[in-house]
Amino acid sequence: MTLTTNQYVRIFAGAFVLISLALGVEASPLFVSKHFLWFTAFVGANLFQSGFTGLCPLENILRKLGVKDSVGGC
Repeated sequence: MTLTTNQYVRIFAGAFVLISLALGVEASPLFVSKHFLWFTAFVGANLFQSGFTGLCPLENILRKLGVKDSVGGC
């Protein structure tokens, strides 16, 4: 199965949110610093703006690496 740019973006965003929450929430056994929550906010803000503008840095990088677009785009 070949993944598309849209699928990669969703996978990366979900993974980064989960990792940053695990590292930033004090109740987590992996807690490092509450400042990791800024990364969660950054990912969320980037997803929010890309919904309106269609600009997604990761999607552009993936296209340059040769990953195919999904049918109909994001």
